[in-house]
Amino acid sequence: MATLSFNSTTIKTPSFNYPNSLITKLSSSKPTIKFPFFTNNKPFLQIRTCSISETSATITQEEVEEVEEVEEDKEDPTAETCYLDPETDPAKILSWELDFCSRPILDARGKKLWELVVCDKSLSLQYTKYFPNNVINSITLKDSIVGICDELDLPVPRNIRFFRAQMQTIITKACKELDIVALPSKRCLSLLLWLEERFETVYSKHPGFQKGSKPLLPLDNPFPTKLPEDLFGERWAFVQLPYSAVREEASASEERFGYGSGLDLDLLGIEIDEKTLIPGLAVASSRAKDLSAFMNELELCTIEADAARANLTLSVAISTRYVYATYKKTPTSTKESEAWEAAKKASGGLHFLAIQNELDSEKCVGFWLLLDLPPPPV
Repeated sequence: MATLSFNSTTIKTPSFNYPNSLITKLSSSKPTIKFPFFTNNKPFLQIRTCSISETSATITQEEVEEVEEVEEDKEDPTAETCYLDPETDPAKILSWELDFCSRPILDARGKKLWELVVCDKSLSLQYTKYFPNNVINSITLKDSIVGICDELDLPVPRNIRFFRAQMQTIITKACKELDIVALPSKRCLSLLLWLEERFETVYSKHPGFQKGSKPLLPLDNPFPTKLPEDLFGERWAFVQLPYSAVREEASASEERFGYGSGLDLDLLGIEIDEKTLIPGLAVASSRAKDLSAFMNELELCTIEADAARANLTLSVAISTRYVYATYKKTPTSTKESEAWEAAKKASGGLHFLAIQNELDSEKCVGFWLLLDLPPPPV
């Protein structure tokens, strides 16, 4: 692992002591964040469009194709999506990301429309379907999952990630009946970005759109609780690495030990210069391998430096937050905490967690690349 640029400090279990060093100057360059879904030719999306009227059967095939192309380009906000990348092996799409929630759209009855949105992390699979609010249950969801598999000739997925705590009962029950592992996780990054794009290009243009409508099922942000003993480290430090080194370490840690997780930033549309410094948290432990194994069982989401409370908060799954570390509140420590959060914001929310045997180790036992995204507008 490339040399980390912050000094280390000793931790008193269970609370981490704060490092005395000031944060070194971070790169001033900011990443370019693009959303690949905003494309003119819509390479990912295939919208179900109405067929050409039989009364127009005398037009040429070329004219038919032109009409179909125009209809697709219009991106009808009432249309539904059913797409599978023809270059992708369906047998390999075994992990889905799913949202089943109301939208800021009223139907003909004046009731909010619900929508099922499904994709995989590569967006090779994309599926959307609207539902009236009086059929929202686990049976509808189970039948829809089976229908997607049948329609696109897909295997039943091994697991499905979802990020709304309020839908856990319905989603878990539907998955259980199909022998699918339901994973509550805010690490549904492709889905979250797609929902943000759909709000701008689909929902807000729907004839039933209700401007200013609040999400029916907002994301939970509970007060952080005590960290389980299995997750304690012994020393920690704020660190930073060039983006090129971050990518290498994320890949290497998974290959060496199988502990950690990376992100496909190219797919997510996040462009970062190779030399941009990415903030992170390094944790050292004499039981680094065991600690990494426990961390690997969690759906790690984000780390937040809370300068007001003088602690670090670890978010996992969908509604679990832990006090990951505490430190003595001083003007210096507050400045460091705020600078770390500013660095995270400057890198588009990108940050990392590294677990090592020692803070000056050249290699990590576990390495997780994390992305702090705002909640979806729906």
